[in-house]
Amino acid sequence: MPVPASGTARLLAGGHGGPGALRPMVDTVLDALAHGAADRGGPLPAGGPAAVARRIHGAARPLVPDEGEGPHQALRTLVRALAHGAADPADPRCTAHLHCPPLAVATAADLAVSALNPSLDSWDQAPAACELEALTCRALAELVHPHGPAPDALVTTGGTESNQLALLLAREAAAGRPLRIVRGGNAHHSIDRAAWLLGLPAPRALPTPTGVLDPATLHTALGRLPDTPTLVVATAGTTDTGAIDPLSDIADVCDHHTATLHIDAAYGAPLLFSDTHSKRLHGLDRARTVALDLHKLGWQPVAAGLLAVPDGAALAALTHHADYLNADDDTHAGIPDLLGRSLRTTRRPDILKIAVTLRALGRRGLGDLVDHVCAAAQHLADLIEARPGLELHARPTISTVLFRPTGARPADVAALRRRLLHRGAAVLGRAATPEGLWLKATVLNPHTQPDDLRGLLELVEGNTTP
Repeated sequence: MPVPASGTARLLAGGHGGPGALRPMVDTVLDALAHGAADRGGPLPAGGPAAVARRIHGAARPLVPDEGEGPHQALRTLVRALAHGAADPADPRCTAHLHCPPLAVATAADLAVSALNPSLDSWDQAPAACELEALTCRALAELVHPHGPAPDALVTTGGTESNQLALLLAREAAAGRPLRIVRGGNAHHSIDRAAWLLGLPAPRALPTPTGVLDPATLHTALGRLPDTPTLVVATAGTTDTGAIDPLSDIADVCDHHTATLHIDAAYGAPLLFSDTHSKRLHGLDRARTVALDLHKLGWQPVAAGLLAVPDGAALAALTHHADYLNADDDTHAGIPDLLGRSLRTTRRPDILKIAVTLRALGRRGLGDLVDHVCAAAQHLADLIEARPGLELHARPTISTVLFRPTGARPADVAALRRRLLHRGAAVLGRAATPEGLWLKATVLNPHTQPDDLRGLLELVEGNTTP
């Protein structure tokens, strides 16, 4: 048997010697992260794409040298370069997207997953992880569907995969009859993409001039459709404004027309953790399928998505067989069959970081974080309304705030956003509404303070002109 190259046998993260090999490398990574953040000095690197590309090329080449430079030097160089060139969601001026700063406890838990490297495509690759996933998925599904007969959830990579699974389950439930999909104009782009991917007709998009799906408009549209299986997609937390459709009224309309309801709550579902804000999701439990992401308003490292159902029996359509992974005699002998838990085969146990976070903070602890960012968004709206040079689109529903310089044209708003990005000063998103183009601030940092919000607005006002 060939002998491993000198030193490589001590580089494995698992086994009895794994923690000893990993510990000094983790210290190197943490040091490189700190230096990279100091190099960056702000929410993102200055200079734009060309400057970032030059720095990465300088740090990364040669990527495949004839002789390696060793783990610590490689980590110091590339982790520092990555941190220097990062858009850091932990900086209160980085508010463009539903891109949260992850909790330290969740990040630490994720390290254990990488070290152990379980794969959730068969029980013999992940004995404990598969059981932890089953327990945690059921617990979260019960939060979404407290009155369901047997709530369950599947772990996904995010809202896009969850929405795709929801459409797939609806297609299979239609039992060969053509499935129609009806959505609001405010729905996530992944709905149409999933329909295309699954060979379904393009969804019918209903206008949402107020930002939410109107139940009366939906009632009229469903009444004009032929008698065929129909999936209605509602949204609880749009990506542009954070708006929440009137879920209970929409569920009533779906019941009246015998339509199936899917709710994309990738953004809004964690409001369930909050005693204050959970009432905004009244009617969520009436959906046949619900998408939620905990790497948005749940402070998890990507990826941490789920698709919840009120009855796990609805997932039977995903049953799949591969003899080397779930042989019938193994299943009959009591070995869990995992292939029906995802469309993916190799799958890391992203559930660990979620389970650790839930145990560490509890529902109320997570609810406190939700309450803080929602309150911070309201305060940001107050500050905007108090400044004559800025205009607010609307009061925030969750933690997304749209605003712009008063009277600014769309081209001016777009140029202002790019100017802030190029200078490394702030990361703001953009959102188009019937009233024009707006800057978008999505407050997801639970450490955000009033001074941070005032500083963000001062940056915008100070960069209004080139």
